[in-house]
Amino acid sequence: MTRAAGKAVRRPLRGGAVLAAVCVAALLCACSCDTLPSGPAARYTHTVVQKHPHDPEAYTQGLLWHDGLLYESTGIKGESTVREVSLEDGKVLRSRGLGDQFFGEGLACDGDRLVQLTWQNGKGFVYDRKTFEPLAEFHYIGEGWGLTFDGKQFILSDGTANLRFLDPDTFAVTRTVRVTSGGQPVGRLNELEWVEGRVYANIWKKDVVAVIAPDTGTVEAWIDLSGLLTPEDRAGHRVDVLNGIAYDPATKRLWVTGKKWPMLYEITLTELPAAAE
Repeated sequence: MTRAAGKAVRRPLRGGAVLAAVCVAALLCACSCDTLPSGPAARYTHTVVQKHPHDPEAYTQGLLWHDGLLYESTGIKGESTVREVSLEDGKVLRSRGLGDQFFGEGLACDGDRLVQLTWQNGKGFVYDRKTFEPLAEFHYIGEGWGLTFDGKQFILSDGTANLRFLDPDTFAVTRTVRVTSGGQPVGRLNELEWVEGRVYANIWKKDVVAVIAPDTGTVEAWIDLSGLLTPEDRAGHRVDVLNGIAYDPATKRLWVTGKKWPMLYEITLTELPAAAE
């Protein structure tokens, strides 16, 4: 993305709209453009507002903020957990392990319920958010990757270009949306977050986040997160890919992290000029 100037967004995007703006340097814009997909979608870069320590052993699969608390789902068989984490210092305050046969995946919150997916077991778990005690289990076809809650339904990604909408009581699929950009399917949809009426989705193995219209599946914007984990921050750690988005609707704060990353980043977004045709 080559921009001479852009707009800094304190609050996350909705429909590609810019909600607050200041000028940014041309160099910042020019550095990030080439990593984003081409097409009609708006394009954004990021600015780090604050860094918080993150457990470098956490293979982050799901991340969310609810009622002033940070929750996380971690993966790897024999290491998978659902946990409550201190934002300030990254310490695990509470944790519940899955059975050794399960690989934990996406995590979502519906009031006092936490709902966690597993990768290839076709099974999800429902917990009491305050105690982590199991409340129920449910089943789904195919793989479980990311999960979020839009206030009415759960939204599940399975590694393809599809998003499934699930009934909050039965977890039955109510509809499926194909995610596209410029008319082309966007696969490898991973961790999900509901932000101001849009689905934010990590793209597995890419340092980008797609901003998706839930009704149509259209990617309305791309967020470039390349360079987020600096060489200084990753030094001494065996890090994996970007994965993990959390949003606080009360304060409009947005956080991102990655699998086995030692940092959790609060970021703001800056819109870049439209790509030249």
